[in-house]
Amino acid sequence: MSDNALEKIRNIGIMAHIDAGKTTTTERMLFYSGILHRMGEVHNGNATMDWMIQERERGITITSAATTCTWHEYHINIIDTPGHVDFTIEVERSLRVLDGAVAVFDSVGGVEPQSETVWRQANKYCVPRIVFVNKMDRVGADFYNCVDEIIHKLAAKPVAVQMPIGKEDQFEGVIDLIAMKAYRYDEETLGVNVIESEIDSVVLEEAKERRCAMIEQILDYSDELMQLAIEDKEIGVDDIKKAVRNGVLTNQIVPVLCGSAFKNKGIQQLMNAVVDFLPSPQDRGVVHGTDPVSGEEKERRPEEKQPFSALVFKISSDPHIGRLAYARVYSGKAGFKDVYYNPRTKAKEKVTRIFRMHSNKRHAEQFLRVGDILAIVGLKDTTTGDTICDPAFPIVFEKMIFPEPVLERAIEPKSTVDEEKLVTALKSLSDEDPTCRVSINSETGQRLLYGMGELHLEILIDRLIREFNVGVHVGKPQVSYKETVTKSINDDYELSQLIGGKSQYARVSLKLEPVEASIGIDFKHTIKDTEFPVEFINAVKNGVVESSSGGQLSGYPLAGILVTLKDASFREEDSSEMGFKIAATMAFKQACLKANPSILEPLMKIEVVVPPEYIGSVINELNSRRGKVLGIAARKDVQVIDAEAPLSEMFGYATALRSLTQGRAVYTMQLDRYEVTTRTVQDDILRRIGRM
Repeated sequence: MSDNALEKIRNIGIMAHIDAGKTTTTERMLFYSGILHRMGEVHNGNATMDWMIQERERGITITSAATTCTWHEYHINIIDTPGHVDFTIEVERSLRVLDGAVAVFDSVGGVEPQSETVWRQANKYCVPRIVFVNKMDRVGADFYNCVDEIIHKLAAKPVAVQMPIGKEDQFEGVIDLIAMKAYRYDEETLGVNVIESEIDSVVLEEAKERRCAMIEQILDYSDELMQLAIEDKEIGVDDIKKAVRNGVLTNQIVPVLCGSAFKNKGIQQLMNAVVDFLPSPQDRGVVHGTDPVSGEEKERRPEEKQPFSALVFKISSDPHIGRLAYARVYSGKAGFKDVYYNPRTKAKEKVTRIFRMHSNKRHAEQFLRVGDILAIVGLKDTTTGDTICDPAFPIVFEKMIFPEPVLERAIEPKSTVDEEKLVTALKSLSDEDPTCRVSINSETGQRLLYGMGELHLEILIDRLIREFNVGVHVGKPQVSYKETVTKSINDDYELSQLIGGKSQYARVSLKLEPVEASIGIDFKHTIKDTEFPVEFINAVKNGVVESSSGGQLSGYPLAGILVTLKDASFREEDSSEMGFKIAATMAFKQACLKANPSILEPLMKIEVVVPPEYIGSVINELNSRRGKVLGIAARKDVQVIDAEAPLSEMFGYATALRSLTQGRAVYTMQLDRYEVTTRTVQDDILRRIGRM
């Protein structure tokens, strides 16, 4: 692929808080680009990108969906992502492979909690983005308030490159502050005909002032623009676009546009901004990885002549062709029937088919080319986060890290016939979704299904029943607690005994320290003896990690512990990896008991939007749930309460809030952190699980 062709590719994601209008925006982009000949609507259950039956019934996006369109000779790969917090993993893995993003905001709600979450995810992967302030036709729409919230809540530098023509039911179109033109949208053609005109004299002065403010914001991103300003010369459209693009590519500014996707206004200008301002694969430049054997840093340039490399970011099941692996190609070119190498499994696999996806529809392709996002059939052992590459030039890209699930439900088959189907179905679901976990309780033998929230678990169980035709009995949702240590401890263990008729000797000295729960179990060693076998150190690590699946106090998984192997000794004739693994397991378990073990509970970040007359009742209800109010802010005619509360106390909160406010309040909730419980709460939990 030539550099020119690569420059014409845009790999973008559409991201936002739930109900901001992401999927409707995507539908309109597909319609105006000619991919769709009829607009689908989320509320009618016929949106193209929401193809799962659960999505269409609920009117929400559950899984990220990929599609492709063409706009002014540019090839745009689009991933529409979910807005509900339970499915944030879909946003995470999509942003990992995208070059740019469109962040959609509700012009009334502004920057909402999940908007903050996806913005942080985009920051994590340094994804350049533009903002589309949607729903300008709604009562209470406020474009400039939204811009202010982007500054104060997201610590970003928004640059308004448009201004709205009217608002609420008077919203007509947009003014392009770069070209200084007005755009209105013909309702009879569903907005296909865009009417360009000069700016009305009534708002012309305001538009000029806002254009000057915009230019001042972007002067630092173009030497040519700065020189023109210094010399007081006329600044042209191309000069401004170049400066804006430079600022976007370096993640220093965020252009802000507006419109109403549902009312078919502003979408064509949004698509122009995608191709004008967001990066191509070439702009994103070199991708870094490591050699799977030596650990030496490697790099791949976005060129077809480079060795083939790609990252698998999503797995899904197709009822007709089986397992699909979605991959972003970073370098090179490869075809189906070629052999691909997976450094994690150290295995070679053959691709049998390649598809370009349009939601759940497929179009066959012959090759995987640099810059592409395509689906592959034939990779049986490859999973989310795996690198696939040319066997002659192996490389491993940075792996993805997924959040831990916070809820669990007991799940059992209704019959022996369902048992086998359940095992197969759960494997398929956990293969698709890294935040779907399954385990067997070692004490009760009960099978547990873990998820990111009540809706996530509800969807998983619904899929088991309807998609996989499995009969199941399901328990009530339970909080997924963890266990940690709360003080540092040093402990030794010496193994010296016969095991399986062979003498085993191993001595380990461990130090345990409490750290942030999100770290999980972190292991390091300080052994300086170069003669000490590396495989014994790895055996100690494996023993510790395997022992962390259940704590000594509660049986819950361990987290928030830094384990340091400070010292160890071995004997040439009596030591083995097995011996060191056993010694590490025993040392770790006894150290945990001495380090004041405690239970960690998930603490949720909560935002409640409530009319002022109910605020006292809502705060009292939160306090009764061990909640803590962090702040209260006015937003037009409502109050916004920021609070935190333990997840265990939030069951049934939606019903309680509806009752308290006559259905006039709404809330959102997402995991903030895990925190050590009080002794009273811990004792209640231990009694409930029969550990006290």
